[in-house]
Amino acid sequence: MSARKIMIQGTGSNVGKSVITAAFCSYFRQQGFRVAPFKSQNMSNNSFVTASGGEIGRAQAFQAQACGIEPVVEMNPILLKPASELGAQIVVLGKAVGVMTPREYHVFQPDLLCVIRDSLEKLSSYYDVLVIEGAGSPAEINLRPFDITNMTVAKMAAAPVVLVGDIDLGGVFASLVGTLELLPPEERAYVKALLINKFRGDVTLLNGGLEFLQHKTGKKLLGVLPFIDDLQAPEEDSIPEWKTKSQPGRTGPRLVIQVIHHPHISNSTDLDSLQKETDVFLQFLKRVPDSDPLPDALILPGSKSTISDLAHMRSSGLAKYVERCRLAGVSIVGICGGYQMLGRELLDPEGVESAVPRTEGLDLLDLTTSFEREKKTVQVGAVHMESRHEIGGYEIHMGRTSGPDTARPVFQILEEMGSRMERFDGAGSEDGLVWGTYLHGVFDAPLFRRNFLNTLRKGRGWPPLQASEASSITTADLLANWIRKHVDLRALDQILNGTL
Repeated sequence: MSARKIMIQGTGSNVGKSVITAAFCSYFRQQGFRVAPFKSQNMSNNSFVTASGGEIGRAQAFQAQACGIEPVVEMNPILLKPASELGAQIVVLGKAVGVMTPREYHVFQPDLLCVIRDSLEKLSSYYDVLVIEGAGSPAEINLRPFDITNMTVAKMAAAPVVLVGDIDLGGVFASLVGTLELLPPEERAYVKALLINKFRGDVTLLNGGLEFLQHKTGKKLLGVLPFIDDLQAPEEDSIPEWKTKSQPGRTGPRLVIQVIHHPHISNSTDLDSLQKETDVFLQFLKRVPDSDPLPDALILPGSKSTISDLAHMRSSGLAKYVERCRLAGVSIVGICGGYQMLGRELLDPEGVESAVPRTEGLDLLDLTTSFEREKKTVQVGAVHMESRHEIGGYEIHMGRTSGPDTARPVFQILEEMGSRMERFDGAGSEDGLVWGTYLHGVFDAPLFRRNFLNTLRKGRGWPPLQASEASSITTADLLANWIRKHVDLRALDQILNGTL
């Protein structure tokens, strides 16, 4: 039996499609359906490695979690990872197939339609409901000939569409009406309902506008979703503004952890668990801070273009700031691309990442990284060498790092892709203040995360804290309740059953 389908499209990027897709996934799961997410093409440097070793967008992994299922590559068959201003790495069914410019990719796109169709059909045969996410806006006139994410997918899947607008940005009525006006009549007919997202205040103040909207468009208003402050859900790509600000409701002294915001930052979700800790203030740096004091810790996160971002660190003065932090005894951590930057040199003779064959690193660890064309994407289970705390994580990189400081590994890998094995990862300085790892997700492990933070607290003369207890109410449950409370569930049922 083929799955029933519903598609979430938006009036633009960042209107909340990914979160609403996850919310619908969680709601339908609670209704007793076997549910799966689907996004034909995602553009994001926040990625996740599936149990099969395939790479998909981090948002689809979160949506799968909301469904209570294991993520698979068919949920996001095409992933574009911007590597520079002119090109992106193309990942198809979890594997990188090359780097292309936009024009090259547009020529390649028709070959991907069968991949999208096959992925849809495979998921449809396994599940009762598919919640499909679009990308950007379906009304981008210049992109319509190249559309493989919005109305092309809606037609392929015969999926009714819910169109989402963001009222927090302003102009939501014009955005919804304008999007519909720009769609051809055949595509406009796929839109069955409208949904307003990120509202703040008294919803009754919208009554006149909501009545006009339904009369003007002839479309059902599915609901008005309130803004959720500090939503604990992975970002698809960008780092939201709230993450750079002091969060309300937090009192008492806090550790300051700064993160270098590379132009091509990847897997920034590695820092989300640190952000949630009540004794932490996480600050993303695009430039050298104007004033002291120095942070308790400095993190160099992953990068999709390591050599380019290293050059940016030097030109912006951030490399000198890292050196200053090192001289002052600040704890410095590198993850993936950030780990590679900490070394003495980076070699790229085959031009995998750059036209520059050799680049000097920050020289905080005695390491050499050599870039290779083969991309490593694996899930791992490991233990921290010092504390023996267990962590789960994944690797996504195209480099191999070696050198004297790897004799002080940070983690011992005990499992890779479900199979027992033993190898070591990472490297540290003699004094232990500088360390790096290829493992994404290490701070998601509560005991290791608290061990790291308590070490910083000890440096301040503060007492240690216990690891945070996991809440019995998950983000997915909260999102399902959000839908249940603010959406016309009868109309949603009609859309899913094709009767609206």
